[in-house]
Amino acid sequence: MTHTPLANHVETRPPDMAVSGFMAIAETASVKQQKFLAEYPVWTHDTILSAMDTDIGFEAALAQAQKSADEGGVPIGAALVSAEGTILGRGHNLRIQKGSATLHAEISALENAGRLPAATYRGATMYTTLSPCDMCTGACIMYGIRRVVVGENQTFLGGEQYLKERGVEVVVLQNAICQKLMESFIAEKPGDWYEDIGEDHK
Repeated sequence: MTHTPLANHVETRPPDMAVSGFMAIAETASVKQQKFLAEYPVWTHDTILSAMDTDIGFEAALAQAQKSADEGGVPIGAALVSAEGTILGRGHNLRIQKGSATLHAEISALENAGRLPAATYRGATMYTTLSPCDMCTGACIMYGIRRVVVGENQTFLGGEQYLKERGVEVVVLQNAICQKLMESFIAEKPGDWYEDIGEDHK
């Protein structure tokens, strides 16, 4: 059987059907973009292009950050999402809650995801509400995670450049909610914050 190229199928369809189909798709995309812009107005034009595939992971990470804030912890959340869009694991910073030295949000998300095949990590995206520290950057690189979406990097700039140098795609959203959570925490508990990033209290 001879298969007709897809382009030929489009060319032979009645013009009104082709145009109406395209307009329906464009309208749907436009409505989604407007919805995302309304919910996250600080997103830039560059990041809105990736909004539809960051929505689930980012919302999960942000919910985890708020959960940590409610518990009195460092308000950072993370979510590991598969290539198919399934949340594999989510977590938040638990250093204060559990007296832990290492349970940053990304580490918690990886821990809650459990053991996974290497191929699953390579196809996954790590969503985190704050730029990842050196430890969490290293964990992403170790497991071959090829995409990291960051809520904001204004209150703390972690290992983004190193991730990029290792071939990891880094998307920064500069989300106002993430930034406000961190600014409030740092102002209220500066000692806990500097301890979290391994620095002396300034």
